[in-house]
Amino acid sequence: MATPKNELEQSTPKGYRLFHIVAMLFVASLIVGNTVAVKIITLWGLAIPAGILCFPLSYIINDVLTEVYGYRKAKSVIWWGFFTIAFMSLIYFLASKLEPAPFWTNQAAFDSIFSFIPRIGVASFIAYLVGSFANSIVMSIMKKRTQGKMLWARTIGSTLVGEGLDSIIFNVIAFYGIFPTADLWVVVGTGFLLKTVYEIVATPFTYLAVNWIKRKEEEDRFDHNVSYNPF
Repeated sequence: MATPKNELEQSTPKGYRLFHIVAMLFVASLIVGNTVAVKIITLWGLAIPAGILCFPLSYIINDVLTEVYGYRKAKSVIWWGFFTIAFMSLIYFLASKLEPAPFWTNQAAFDSIFSFIPRIGVASFIAYLVGSFANSIVMSIMKKRTQGKMLWARTIGSTLVGEGLDSIIFNVIAFYGIFPTADLWVVVGTGFLLKTVYEIVATPFTYLAVNWIKRKEEEDRFDHNVSYNPF
């Protein structure tokens, strides 16, 4: 006997229409941010990696994922983002080490962009995981404690924690002993400040994105009784 359509719809778990789009934007921001970070640019007299143009978007999208879909969904995307940039780094490394064709004369330029420096790679991976999970966990806990109010406080507060840990961990692991200690902390503070300003300026757009996605998905998840163990 066939199941009536309305009963079938009620028994079928609700799917998300926009989740995979948001997740892909998160991963894309990671890939682009990590790729262009090898170039040092000057903004307002400050020398910073070009990744500042894109990488903070990953924290904004992380906020959207946690706010709308909850910590469990955000956790899965964070881990897939990690595996994606690890795979990207492996391919970059292999491509830079393979013998170039005799007529191809751009190996030095290719290596300067895509060669994998183990110390910086490890620093990037650890900083990404700690910063991203800290951002998502703080966002989730603050949402419960504010009962879903003051989104601006949650997005900025979670970024202060996540971006702060990210900046400290990456720069200390990657450059401690290479740069003078005073200069190292200037780099940490400058990156942290710019990323935080980026988040504050983007707050109105984050509001628009969050509210629109909530309406489309008919979802506004609170993480009650959830484990914050990243593993």
